[in-house]
Amino acid sequence: MTCAKAAHPTGAVGLPRSLGPAANHDNAFMLPIRLNTTPSPGLTQCFLACASWITCLACFLRTQAHQVLFNTCRCKLLFQKLMEKTGVLVLCALGFWMCSMHLPSKVEVWQDDSINSPLQSLRMYQEKVRHHTGEIQDLRGNISQLLAKLQEMEAMSDEQKMAQKIMKMIQGDYIEKPDFALKSIGASIDFEQTSATYNHDKARSYWNWIRLWNYAQPPDVILEPNVTPGNCWAFSGDRGQVTIRLAQKVYLSNLTLQHIPKTISLSGSLDTAPKDFVIYGMEGAPREEVFLGAFQFQPENVIQTFQLQNQPTRTFGAVKVKISSNWGNPRFTCLYRVRVHGSVTPPREQPDPLP
Repeated sequence: MTCAKAAHPTGAVGLPRSLGPAANHDNAFMLPIRLNTTPSPGLTQCFLACASWITCLACFLRTQAHQVLFNTCRCKLLFQKLMEKTGVLVLCALGFWMCSMHLPSKVEVWQDDSINSPLQSLRMYQEKVRHHTGEIQDLRGNISQLLAKLQEMEAMSDEQKMAQKIMKMIQGDYIEKPDFALKSIGASIDFEQTSATYNHDKARSYWNWIRLWNYAQPPDVILEPNVTPGNCWAFSGDRGQVTIRLAQKVYLSNLTLQHIPKTISLSGSLDTAPKDFVIYGMEGAPREEVFLGAFQFQPENVIQTFQLQNQPTRTFGAVKVKISSNWGNPRFTCLYRVRVHGSVTPPREQPDPLP
C-alpha cells in the first residue's frame, strides 16, 4: 500500500504533468535541429541528423516507458538505470547537434579557401604572363628598329669610308708621310735649275694677233695638291728637270710622283707621263749634287712612292728631279705633283746584319 500510495500521487498527478514536459522536451530537441537544404548534404550532416532523430525517438520511448513502468516498484530501479543511460544518450545527441551547427560552415570556408587561393594564383600568373608578353613584343619592335638603324648606319659608314678612301686617293693623304715640297709650307721652285715651260698655241690667248696671257701652268703647280686634268707643268720633249727648294733642311727618305688616271685623261692615254728619272740632293753655295737613286714611274699606278737608294746621313735643302724619258709623247712631258719625304731628325742607325 505504501508503495501504491507513494506511486499513486506520482503516477496520478505526474501522468498529465509528464505528458506536458515530455512534449516540451521533445519540442526543445526538435526545434534547434536545422536541416541542410542544400542539394548535396555532407556525410557529417546526414549522420548528425540521424542522431538527432534517434535522440528524439529515445525521448519519446522514455516518456512512454515512464508512464507504464514508473508505477511499479519492481521496475523502479530498472527505470532509474534506463534514465541514466537515456541522459547520457541525450548529452551525446546534444554534442553532435552542436558540432552540426558549426562544423559545416568551417568545412565550407576551408573548401572555399583551398579552391580560391590556387585560382587567384593562376589568375595572377596569367596576368603576369600577359604583361611580360606585351613587354617582349615591345622589345622585339625596338630591336627591329635598332637593327634597321644599324644597317643604315653600316651602309652610311661604308659609303663614308669609300668616299674617304677616294678622297685620300685623290689628295694622296693615305701615304701618311710629311711633304716637305709643299708650296703652302714654304717650298718653291729654283727656276735657274729648271727646264723651260712648254708653250703651245692652244694655251695662249690672243687679241688682234697680240698675246694677252698664257694658259700654261708654271712649274710650281707641281707643289700643290690640286691634281686635275690639265693642271700640270709641261716641258718640251721627253727630257727635262725641275729643282725644288724644300721648306726646310731634312734627312731625305722617299719621293712620290703622282699622275692623273687614264680614265679621266682627255686624250685617253698616259703617253705624257714621265718614265725614267733620277733624283739628286743639292746643298751648299756651289750646288753640290748627290745621287740619291734612279727609278721608273708606272702610269698605271697614279701615285707611286720611291724609297731612295742612297740615304746619306746629312740634310739637304733642295732636290733635283731629272727626267730622261716619257711614255711615248714626242712633243712634251707633263708633271702633275712631286712630293719629298723625310725627317728633321737624323734617322735611327740600323745595326749591321750578323755574318
